[in-house]
Amino acid sequence: MPSKNSLSKYDWQYIISGFFLISFFIFTDLIRVFDKDFFYYVPRLISNQPYRIFTSILVHADLNHLLSNLGGIIITRYFLIKLRIKSRYFYLKFILICSFLNFFIIWVYEKFLSYFFNFYPNYAALGFSGIIYALFGFLLLSSLYGKNYFLGNQISLKSNFEIQKMLKTICLIGLIFSFLPGVSLLGHLSGFISGCFLFLI
Repeated sequence: MPSKNSLSKYDWQYIISGFFLISFFIFTDLIRVFDKDFFYYVPRLISNQPYRIFTSILVHADLNHLLSNLGGIIITRYFLIKLRIKSRYFYLKFILICSFLNFFIIWVYEKFLSYFFNFYPNYAALGFSGIIYALFGFLLLSSLYGKNYFLGNQISLKSNFEIQKMLKTICLIGLIFSFLPGVSLLGHLSGFISGCFLFLI
């Protein structure tokens, strides 16, 4: 098993995730080749522009937003290594599936509001934090019970009491942080729920 201080055959998936986030930031914020407005998650535009489901996780509001989510990648890598991950593709598969699952949960929430309260949310969401919170949910349950397979592929995550305690603390802090102005509580909660659901299947 790789140590937490060295690169391993599994690390390419974390590196490529960070690479895409940084690349999008360079093209949208630094050299401004692309307008970020074309990539946000905007409820009223999704039916005609479904690509936003995925691109919205790649763009960030500013440098601090980007750095916090790059930090999230580093933290989740650390936890996966401590839980003895054995998969070269788990991280990227999780991101792809979770992007659509997060969207579905938010879509159900929006339909609930519109049907029962005649309220139609109008907002723009962006950033990788929904995926990070999904990973926190998935890893928290994995640290409690272990997880041998993910969608038929072996990942061999082992339960770990110390990691469980750390994740509980991080999730609590993350929940409190999610109530701050400008932070997407819905995005974080839908991500966490998605991660828990993906653990169960």
